[in-house]
Amino acid sequence: MSSNAEPRVPAKTAHARSGHPVTLHTFTSVRVHVPHVPRRERLLAAESNDALQPLRGLAERSLDIVFALGLAAVFSPVILASIVALGLSNGPVIFKQSRLGRGGREFHVYKFRTMVPNAAEVLQQLLDKDPVVREEWERDFKLRNDPRVTATGRFLRKTSLDELPQLWNILKGDMSLVGPRPIEPFEIVKYGRFAKHYYALRPGLTGLWQVSGRSDTTYQRRVALDAFYAKNRSLTLNLSIILKTVRVVLKGSGAY
Repeated sequence: MSSNAEPRVPAKTAHARSGHPVTLHTFTSVRVHVPHVPRRERLLAAESNDALQPLRGLAERSLDIVFALGLAAVFSPVILASIVALGLSNGPVIFKQSRLGRGGREFHVYKFRTMVPNAAEVLQQLLDKDPVVREEWERDFKLRNDPRVTATGRFLRKTSLDELPQLWNILKGDMSLVGPRPIEPFEIVKYGRFAKHYYALRPGLTGLWQVSGRSDTTYQRRVALDAFYAKNRSLTLNLSIILKTVRVVLKGSGAY
């Protein structure tokens, strides 16, 4: 089953592209610590012939499919257990929500449901009565102590198991294994002129932001990390991110 009953924000449908004023955000003070990207590899990537782009894209897509099928097989018992646990609770098993993909195309991202069925109404009530909560939401689009999250959902989020249905998004071609985390359409205004870097790639199941503090970082830093990855992505960087993701997931860092 699928549902769109778990929106994390009030309805906002404006589509903003990279033409937003850059004065909205300044990134000069953001320091990004990332795995080393060899100079030679960057130069080779810059000098590569455009004719190789289709082959490179095919190779990346093939790796995504292989990894997604492999992860689905490894985690199949966990996926089945999550379906059973959520199926016994009140509400749908799968939560779907509109996100922005490559080129600004919208798609539905899938997750295991982690919130109460009436999450939208609960959020609006919180924002209306608590200005501190509203400020936190408008700053990060997240709440550290979110009362909408169920006990089962809290476990799924802490272990990142709620993201497993996104393996289907990868197989469909909406997402990649590594890339910027998919955002809701209204969030693109936070990117300003850096939106072009987000639009250039498929969103990822994991990414540089995921292994660099995740929700413990500011949104400004998230944008800077996405821009850095778009300009410096390589097989070496992707493998480093994948390996670091394992450590971050085991520690539960920045997941709430």
